[in-house]
Amino acid sequence: MSLIVCISHKEDVDGIVSAALINAAFNAKAIILVDYPNFISSLGRLSSPDLLPKFDQIFVSYLGLSKKNEGQFMDIVGKMISNGTKVVYIDHLYLDRETILSLKKMGVLLIHSVEECTSVQIYIKFKRNLELQSAFFAAAASLTDYMENKPIASSIVSRFDRQFMMLESTVLSYMISAKQNDDEFLVELVKSLSAMKYPHNIDGGFSIAERYAKEVSDVVRKIEGSIIKTDHIAYAQSSSTVSTSSIVNFVLGISERPVAMVYELKDNSYIISIRGSDSCKVHLGKVSKSN
Repeated sequence: MSLIVCISHKEDVDGIVSAALINAAFNAKAIILVDYPNFISSLGRLSSPDLLPKFDQIFVSYLGLSKKNEGQFMDIVGKMISNGTKVVYIDHLYLDRETILSLKKMGVLLIHSVEECTSVQIYIKFKRNLELQSAFFAAAASLTDYMENKPIASSIVSRFDRQFMMLESTVLSYMISAKQNDDEFLVELVKSLSAMKYPHNIDGGFSIAERYAKEVSDVVRKIEGSIIKTDHIAYAQSSSTVSTSSIVNFVLGISERPVAMVYELKDNSYIISIRGSDSCKVHLGKVSKSN
């Protein structure tokens, strides 16, 4: 039996559902959930001499390579592949052509498109291994990632009751954000979704989401007066436990600017969330990756 590891982004629905779909399709031996800052260190631990020979395949999902970590990522993945481990990298965040060619040349199975969220790409690629209900969770991920109007996602979303999907995906999103410091809960959440369990059936899920919604509302009221506006961008600093990704869309709406950014200092580095409205004509993924 193949021993499979999935390492995925833990901070939003697309990352959690990506892990859930991979687990549902391949019955992963280990599920590792990380944020962007500790992605490389977590992946590096998997390449240790004690662990590496034990795994046949490693899925790396929605973890956003950047100029800062690409070199380390290539080194670690190269070591894995040279030891006979298959590496699958799946993402919708921007990758430049040079990086794409390098990954393929190394032998990485690359599943990548900026046109569809990661969960939708996983669903389409491994559909034959998944239950029919898994389409709902891929669609929910596209909804919370603001990619539900993309070609494939839109066709999947249209198959389900939109109000039910919006309720379930929002509750799931707030559960995930509220439990960022509880990895055990998040891994169990992945397993529940892998078993095609709806968010409303997860014990305490609605209560967790309700409490988090109140926290978000409180934080938004507090930072309203500190939003700085330029001609094209609005930005604000947050120091709360609420994730910047939960706040940035409020800043975008309140400021009426094409781009909004919220940042916070965490472990001696800045966590930044940036969003653009329909009037933003710049590819924010390319801009953020180049800096």
